[in-house]
Amino acid sequence: MPVSITPTEPPESAGPTDSADSAAQADAPALRLYDSAARAIVPLAPTATPGLVTIYLCGATVQGSPHIGHMRSGIAFDVLRRWLERCGQEVRLIRNVTDIDDKILSKSAAAEPPVPWWAWAQRFEREFDAAYRALGVDAPTYEPRATGHIPEMIDLVQRLLDAGHAYVGESGNVYYDVRSLPGYGSLTNQRLEDLATTEDESQLDDDVEADKRDPRDFALWKAAKPTEPADAAWDAPWGRGRPGWHLECSTMSRRYLGETFDIHGGGIDLRFPHHENEQAQSHGAGWGFARHWVHNAWVTIKGEKMSKSLGNSLVVAELLKRYDAAVLRLALGTVHHRSTVEFSEETLADAAALWERLSGAILRAYEFCDGEDANPVDAPAEQVRARALPAEFTAAMDEDLNLAGAMAVIHATLKALNVALTQAAPSGGQGADDALRASVTGLALDLRSQLDVLGLDPLAEPWRTRVLDGAGSSQGGAAMEALDRLIRHDLEERAQARAAKDWSRADALRDKLTGAGVVVEDSPTGAASARGNGIHVVQIGTTKHFPADPGLVVVPDLASITPHLLLWADR
Repeated sequence: MPVSITPTEPPESAGPTDSADSAAQADAPALRLYDSAARAIVPLAPTATPGLVTIYLCGATVQGSPHIGHMRSGIAFDVLRRWLERCGQEVRLIRNVTDIDDKILSKSAAAEPPVPWWAWAQRFEREFDAAYRALGVDAPTYEPRATGHIPEMIDLVQRLLDAGHAYVGESGNVYYDVRSLPGYGSLTNQRLEDLATTEDESQLDDDVEADKRDPRDFALWKAAKPTEPADAAWDAPWGRGRPGWHLECSTMSRRYLGETFDIHGGGIDLRFPHHENEQAQSHGAGWGFARHWVHNAWVTIKGEKMSKSLGNSLVVAELLKRYDAAVLRLALGTVHHRSTVEFSEETLADAAALWERLSGAILRAYEFCDGEDANPVDAPAEQVRARALPAEFTAAMDEDLNLAGAMAVIHATLKALNVALTQAAPSGGQGADDALRASVTGLALDLRSQLDVLGLDPLAEPWRTRVLDGAGSSQGGAAMEALDRLIRHDLEERAQARAAKDWSRADALRDKLTGAGVVVEDSPTGAASARGNGIHVVQIGTTKHFPADPGLVVVPDLASITPHLLLWADR
């Protein structure tokens, strides 16, 4: 699970690592990104530190279970990170955890029975961590919790008070004076005069609004309330309380990335007021803050933004009971990050079909090239990532992460691999000539290399085990081979018992096999068997002299039974 990073590591205003000298020699990224502040696609280069790209991504407010809307952001920035690393950049990505918040306090108190707020936050932090891992989102460089940085937040509030950008209300709340900062509203291109408030709806409460000088000012520090837990407040020079939502991100971004960093990311719904207020705080403190702003679009269901208020949230853990995690990632992560994802059964069906084609082609190539020596298709990740990418793929990704263009290249590579596999099929893997094996191997590695950028390489974790299950040299295939031998041993022993008319021994062996989920059908010429699996009987061998089950599938041996076959049989 994510760990809370204390203020002792890494060093204050973290700058380049010890490897910065070598990283500085790396080519500047050619990537161009749509900048929400500039409202245009602009070059990322030059970065604040050559060879290093620093990213702050707004993470979860751990008040409830993660849904696919949360995962959209995590996957989108995981792809960005993967692409930058593929282009030779070191990436330092910070994704925070907001573990103190109005909703966390209210929901934990309303639970039956009530739960300590910190236990409530930890529970859902673990759920978020599990969802990220299930969907193949790499862990950030650091994942700091808000509650681990309260002293630094207090320091920032004091800095803003001293600079004349903040004031203390009569109730002990501290507010940011938005009129004190010329250019407030520049991120979202809004005039202050046109705004009624700069608070998020979830952060509004009468006690905080009561002593504002201007309703558009926002809370930096919220005074402790007698109705809230005593341990949900910290001592500060202006009174005991807790930080405002926006304050947390300004503090943690500076702590881990310095006063100026390259990219601030998050969902488009965070642009205002959260990101606008973050920027105001950091600029008021004299920090350069984010050089670029990158936002991902919503997930929609029937054209409406997915939200709990609409009752159309889809919790990741529940979806994973019905769909493969790779299918969910493909559905969410192969649409341009600035385009909405229309989430539906049809979307998932299309994603499942595509994943079956992609992973199936890689599996066929793997099986075709499998032999006694190391399988060339099963190259380690570093070799896969070292392969040259097609110019069209690179150009698409460098232009605002154009996934449609990248996917077109992936589809072309998939088609070429399938053609090569079709040509190779008559010869078999071991009987194929060197040129044919090299063609299959090269195209399979090319496809893996391209899919790796999207976090969808079928032979990489977390997809590898499921994809290889049933392949001859995989763990699943090895288990099948062992099962085949054991079953054949019992069948042979049972055949000997029947030949000797030892019916009790034959029946005992049959019962043993049945108890293990193996179906045995007798005929005048012998017995056929298969794992039941609760799906269909699978006949072993081609000869049968007993009535066929309508759903009977004939295979040469047990080792050839794969999850793909069973899925097909179930249809």
